[in-house]
Amino acid sequence: MSRTEQDVLAGVGPRLRALRRARGVTLAGLSAETGITSSTLSRLENGKLRPTLEQLLPLARAHGVPIEDLVEAPLTGDPRIHLRPMRRFGLTVVPLTRRAGGIQAYKVIYPPASRARTTGLQTHEGYEWFYVLNGHIQFVLGDQEFRLGPGEAAEFDTRVPHRIGSAGEEPAELLTLFGPQGERAHLSTDRTDQPHRRRLWSSGARAADPHVPGGEAGVRGSSG
Repeated sequence: MSRTEQDVLAGVGPRLRALRRARGVTLAGLSAETGITSSTLSRLENGKLRPTLEQLLPLARAHGVPIEDLVEAPLTGDPRIHLRPMRRFGLTVVPLTRRAGGIQAYKVIYPPASRARTTGLQTHEGYEWFYVLNGHIQFVLGDQEFRLGPGEAAEFDTRVPHRIGSAGEEPAELLTLFGPQGERAHLSTDRTDQPHRRRLWSSGARAADPHVPGGEAGVRGSSG
């Protein structure tokens, strides 16, 4: 085995551990998702076991990353992100960051309303921010409903029951930022239900929020 191959394999374990911890998943939880025993997962993460393709495929699916991201380090000196769309819960999700952990950026494409899956309101830990690139979004937050178009953005506490979907018969494209809790909620099935406060940014309207100084949520947006 060449030095390069050894270096590539040596980097798999740390990447697997970072991805699992970023999602907030235990070894037992990941074992249930992949069918790989907890002891084998531990040995893979610690570099004591050389990964096989049969192991990497379910791990890549569980973590929501292309398999090449598990075995290849980013190109040195090349800051470009090579876009690799994924399908998640009827949505097209394009990762825009390539590091494990922390805040992650995604482009999310919602199908036309008539082709979207029927889903209820969801809750999970964390905060989320999105910006509408194209199309129009129906955004339900608690007992409020908003329609957002290109140039408008929203930030909200995801412990408040919420739902996002296309508002018309064309796909809607969003730029979305969320942390490990949001990543876990959108790329796996782990969700919690702890309603809390909210803040909304939308051009042309202000929403009262007792948790924001002055009693109002900030409003930002433009139609340009």
